[in-house]
Amino acid sequence: MRKTIRGAAAFATAAAAVMAMTGAAHAKPAADPWAGCPDGAVCVYPQNQNPAQSPSLVFYSYGPHNLSNQFGRHWVLNNQYGGATASLCTGYNGAGCGAPIAEGTGVYADLTPINSITLNRP
Repeated sequence: MRKTIRGAAAFATAAAAVMAMTGAAHAKPAADPWAGCPDGAVCVYPQNQNPAQSPSLVFYSYGPHNLSNQFGRHWVLNNQYGGATASLCTGYNGAGCGAPIAEGTGVYADLTPINSITLNRP
């Protein structure tokens, strides 16, 4: 009986160790949802929504994203991670981009002259 209990305890300890190592190996990036903006995304919020609460546009893929019908002041939050940045651009398809927006930061910008947003690889 004692051998069975010791065997079960050893198995449980080994299983717990494997689960702990597996969890650490697949740890999620440090980013968290921020003002409704999902991990790894760049979000644009409705005009004059201050503070930012729920995004109207959410972008995940690197490269340019053309905008339409975005006028006035909007929050643009960069909730990407790993050093990825975002840029507001006056031209379509990522032309005429301004200074990059660092991960974990946002800008309250007039999007009237902005025609695209780029998500930039680190």
